[in-house]
Amino acid sequence: MRTRLAALATVTALALVAGCGGEPSSDPAGSPSASPRVPSSSPVPSPTTVPLDDASVPLSDRLTQAMATVAAGEPGAEDVREAALFEQTTARDLARGSKAKADEVLGALGRADRAQLQSDIAAARELMVMTDPQPELPDWKILTPPTPDELRPLYRKAQQQTGTPWEYLAAVHLVETRMGRIRGTSTAGAQGPMQFLPSTFAQYGAGGDINDPADAIMAAGRMLANNGAPGDMAAGRMLANNGAPGDMAGALWSYNHSDRYVAAVSAYAEQMKRSPAAYHLYWHWQVLYRHQDRTMLLPEGYPQKKPVRIAD
Repeated sequence: MRTRLAALATVTALALVAGCGGEPSSDPAGSPSASPRVPSSSPVPSPTTVPLDDASVPLSDRLTQAMATVAAGEPGAEDVREAALFEQTTARDLARGSKAKADEVLGALGRADRAQLQSDIAAARELMVMTDPQPELPDWKILTPPTPDELRPLYRKAQQQTGTPWEYLAAVHLVETRMGRIRGTSTAGAQGPMQFLPSTFAQYGAGGDINDPADAIMAAGRMLANNGAPGDMAAGRMLANNGAPGDMAGALWSYNHSDRYVAAVSAYAEQMKRSPAAYHLYWHWQVLYRHQDRTMLLPEGYPQKKPVRIAD
């Protein structure tokens, strides 16, 4: 899929170089279970909370509060959405700023929250250099994605059938379309929630629908495993070699020929392995778009709903 880098540069990297925590445009060895929500191991904020935009409160305290809200809250709830967006944009800002500032904030966080934010900053730094700000807003539709509980079984089924770890499938989904929020075709012709070229999807999609999350996620599992992992491929049983799950870096590089892409996707996947809360955090991340004037949040319902300027 040597044309995927061009596809990413237009569709995902724009959304990701604004979408991941740092203007990169934004889910085991056994079958993953539908794990219950678990609270963060970092200190839980006091019952008296503060607005997350209150600059008089130390940033580390507001991040701790935000992460606790995501970990303990109901997926899709307004306070959880706001908390996740706060972490997302904070990671973006720290990735663009000085290392000293990032280290100062990270040093004031509890261990679990520090690991999460540090990883998101690192991924943001990788993705933000993959594209430049764009002069026009994208010709996309921003959809309401399937819920975390609807997506998890799709990742799990793909892992069971192809051997590709579910966290890596969720991470690819996150980077490509914010877990299904972006509906658009890249200039290279990549389509659907996992951003396949139609010709590549024809090879791995087993006759499915490129825009269907279940079919696209399964096809991504097949493609990543086609670098060698045992599993049922579109054309039959493959033998292990160099690919998912044994060599995820090599498998991801086949998906997109960019070391930065590989590093970012791997960082998100490893966080989801570390903590169930990370999956829910990433599911809430919004589509941020690097426009020449300013970073824009493209809300669900865009373009009917107007984009929202994000402070830079």
